[in-house]
Amino acid sequence: MTRTGDTDLTAQSTSEAHAEAAAAAGVQGLLFDDDLRPMPEDVGFRGPTACAAAGITYRQLDYWARTGLVSPSVRPATGSGTQRLYGFRDVLLLKVIKRLLDAGISLQQIRTAIAHLSKRGIDDLTQITLMSDGASVYMCTSPDEVIDLLAGGQGVFGIALGGVWREVEGSLSELPTERADGHDDGDQHANDELAARRRARMTG
Repeated sequence: MTRTGDTDLTAQSTSEAHAEAAAAAGVQGLLFDDDLRPMPEDVGFRGPTACAAAGITYRQLDYWARTGLVSPSVRPATGSGTQRLYGFRDVLLLKVIKRLLDAGISLQQIRTAIAHLSKRGIDDLTQITLMSDGASVYMCTSPDEVIDLLAGGQGVFGIALGGVWREVEGSLSELPTERADGHDDGDQHANDELAARRRARMTG
């Protein structure tokens, strides 16, 4: 478990231990072991699309980009008329920020948490649950860590990044994409892939 600002990270436990510990604590669904795969790195989403998927305003998006909280990783703005393109991971982080803001977490704490999340790999992100006591944000990588926080009275709420991933994936499957090189020949393919993943999970 890592409180944002700390540097030591605990190793992930097995998926079986995840399920057993989560069930024992009554926090089912906080950690996921699904096949959550990222989109191609050269496919992105314009600002308005990223806003729609994350549930934020364009003003927030622009401010967070200018202050370095979440910058468009597929294609940054390089001049007048250039469209920024946000990758799937960017939109995921935007959604997490929105959740933390709605929970009353300070922007300073959020910046620290996002800085830690940004350093982690995609596969690692899906195994993280963010917990907070309203003042600090904790990064848990196993249900045991979630249980420890709940037992200590520190966990007021939790955000499972695997769950947020699912939501973002579902939202983006209905929205337009764009390739970094400006070509649109891969747009429909990316949307079809997201939609197919969503349908596969819904049908079991």
